[in-house]
Amino acid sequence: MIEAIAHPNVALIKYWGKYNDTLRIPATPSLSIPLLGLTTHTRVGLHQGSGDEVSIFGVRDASGRITAWLDTLRHSFGLDIPPLHVESSSNFPASSGLASSASGFAALVKGIDQLLGLELDLQAQSRLARLGSASAARSVCEGYMVLDGEGSAHESWSARRLLDWQSWPLGVCVVLCSKTHKPIPSSEGMRIGRETSPIFNDWVSANRRLFTEAVQAVEHRDFERLAWASKWSFYGMCSVMESSRPPVSYLNRASQAVIHAVATLDDKGVPAFFTCDAGPQVKCVYLPEHEQVVRSRIEQVPGVLEVRRACP
Repeated sequence: MIEAIAHPNVALIKYWGKYNDTLRIPATPSLSIPLLGLTTHTRVGLHQGSGDEVSIFGVRDASGRITAWLDTLRHSFGLDIPPLHVESSSNFPASSGLASSASGFAALVKGIDQLLGLELDLQAQSRLARLGSASAARSVCEGYMVLDGEGSAHESWSARRLLDWQSWPLGVCVVLCSKTHKPIPSSEGMRIGRETSPIFNDWVSANRRLFTEAVQAVEHRDFERLAWASKWSFYGMCSVMESSRPPVSYLNRASQAVIHAVATLDDKGVPAFFTCDAGPQVKCVYLPEHEQVVRSRIEQVPGVLEVRRACP
């Protein structure tokens, strides 16, 4: 058995919506940072029986999502993968907006590569992980990760590291506002937005400009510029969700209260900003020297279940 470890990530520039659901090709490029305090451990080995055997958190996976992904690698991409035994668990809740599928598929790709001696480079690992979950493409490596490409070709879309995390280590914490599964899977919410939101195409154009802005902000270590681009990418994603039919929403009252609290800190001159993905959990990003005041303010918000430091 090979054990692989990967971390989820949070998108500072979103990609809400896909142009190809089968190949999971995003509608826009995205930029993420790692959540290094959150970890997925995946063990993978050869299975002596017929078919794959997959368990998540010690329970047999009935969704078939991983076995379907493995079959895609075998039949559509020609990889010689024998039946596998897979065990995966994380130190954070799954299906609640914390990108458990990102770290799960990234770890699984790495485990399979090591087990079978495929010697895949990071770009190839990223492309294969993307077929399981688009955000998984950004979890094959730590750092400021960019997922971009041209057109709808599978080979074009993979993640690359824009900057090592150690070169600009920001403070990051995850604010847990719920531990229940989200009502609408991310992929379904994205499909609804792409097909029904009247502002979807405008969002794509605007978000591409914000992506360029954020990349330049990271390259110049410009926190204020990165915060501005990230917040507007989040607001744009929310606008697509709210204008969809039916409307899609993942935030709850505690999420909204945390967002307000962090925005208040920013108004008072504390360099901090917030973002959320498809779930009620809020991620707060700040300059490390302000961690104590940021955490103290968030922990006072009613409805907050836990505040977890996401970067060592």
